[in-house]
Amino acid sequence: MQIDLITVAAIGAIILLVVHYISKKYQYFLSKPIPCLKPTFFFGNNAPLLFRKLDMVTHINRMYRTFPDSKFVGFYDFMKPTYMLRDPAVIKQIGVKDFDYFTDHTAIFNTSEDDDSLFGNSLFALRGQKWRDMRATLSPAFTGSKMRHMFELVAHCAQTMNEFFRAETEAGKPLEYEMKETFSRIGNDVIATVAFGIQVDSLKERENEFYTKGKRLVDFQSVKAVTKFLMMRATPGLARKMGIEFIDSDLTNYFKRMIVDNMKQRESHGIVRNDMIHILMEVRKGALKHSKDEHDQKDAGFATAQESTVGKATHSREWTENELVSQCFLFFLAGFETVSTCMMFTTYELAVNPDIQNRLYEEIKATEQSLNNEPLNYEVLQKMTYMDKVVSESLRRWPPAVVSDRICVKDYRYDDGAGTVFTIEKGHSIWMPAIAIQNDPKYYPNPEKFDPERFDQQNLSKIDTGTYIPFGIGPRNCIGSRLALMEVKLMLYYLLKDFVMEPTERTDIPLRIKKNAITLQAENGVWVKLRARNEINGETIN
Repeated sequence: MQIDLITVAAIGAIILLVVHYISKKYQYFLSKPIPCLKPTFFFGNNAPLLFRKLDMVTHINRMYRTFPDSKFVGFYDFMKPTYMLRDPAVIKQIGVKDFDYFTDHTAIFNTSEDDDSLFGNSLFALRGQKWRDMRATLSPAFTGSKMRHMFELVAHCAQTMNEFFRAETEAGKPLEYEMKETFSRIGNDVIATVAFGIQVDSLKERENEFYTKGKRLVDFQSVKAVTKFLMMRATPGLARKMGIEFIDSDLTNYFKRMIVDNMKQRESHGIVRNDMIHILMEVRKGALKHSKDEHDQKDAGFATAQESTVGKATHSREWTENELVSQCFLFFLAGFETVSTCMMFTTYELAVNPDIQNRLYEEIKATEQSLNNEPLNYEVLQKMTYMDKVVSESLRRWPPAVVSDRICVKDYRYDDGAGTVFTIEKGHSIWMPAIAIQNDPKYYPNPEKFDPERFDQQNLSKIDTGTYIPFGIGPRNCIGSRLALMEVKLMLYYLLKDFVMEPTERTDIPLRIKKNAITLQAENGVWVKLRARNEINGETIN
């Protein structure tokens, strides 16, 4: 009996210590002159997401709007104190001016740049000087001149999509599709040709190996994936000790072998192809440099993320094969998910706003006529001003990356010059909520309205750069924005050239967002019907 009492007492003491430890974590913001959201024990402010009470957009907006007069809001990511930035001036100050204090992303997955992990060695996960060197190494690969070289590869995928839909029409098949799944397939084909040097047609060959393995790779909705993700967020130390990996090693090894074998084949046969593998081979030889005639212009449209001096620096680091292969792996993760998400929301908005769709079609028709039967090229695509307005507005309304994060790498003293002074200590994270600030009526009147005219030339001066961050901000912005924008515009061009998009009985209007804790998705998908323009009788498309 005495032993039992001792055991119970010991267990009780341990529980009290754990409760005390966690409770102390939730006192962090008490010493800060900023408001904080009330946390739930252990879950912090994540409970509404974890228990599927709210969708991601609503959850982030509620946190953002709780203290409308504050430049910062404190909240808890499980037990981790986190700062949400609400003010565009603060976003620019921390994201650009004081970037050296916030150079890295918050660690999410159980990976390390010191092992053979493809994600851990990718540009997104790298930290410190190694990240700076890799950013400078890859930056020349995403300039306007390089996009011109890749244009034909991406255009071929968009044309193949157009041909598939036309063939389905000629076969008398109903053209009603779920847009996320459809554009995941087309985006997969773009990444296959641009980043892996192979050609696949995932609309026709629906179970091809590259697509099925890729789909498994980005399956962030399964119970297994969500469980591992949450464990890495809540107890990263325990997850690391247990050897939990978010991405299965058999999948990463498949993509790694594909790239390495492709490189070897090109070297042995002298094959040159304007894609990412060729660029990485140039990197290995030290031959990839910034062109002297490259200018820091938004040649791909308003949303283009501009390269900073970090991306234009020089270094003498030599990269290993695994470090180079990791970048193709990252392009797959980013391209497969974000571009298809952008296309899903853009096609939804065009389907439910036929006047905007018709105006975009008129620009496409005029562009086609101006080509005089010559193929579309990069320069002509970038001159399509209304196309750019539509894509810019879609990225404002539905940014695929709903939040940009950074971690403080050295103590940062914030002083607004008006009496608000405090320190963000090393190791604490900040959030820049793109989905909330880009849908704030303070900056975008009637934000739920899809209005491309917000990005008309005469209105651009009204847009504060700190309120438009679909590709992030500062030196750590998205390096692939030009490629993503080119891909989205090409798909829209070849889709609308021959087809009208319409909502169906399965289209949710208004759109409902799925309640999950990882990615931005529509609750029931986005269903759209395509009608061939040459079969629309008695109607004028204008």
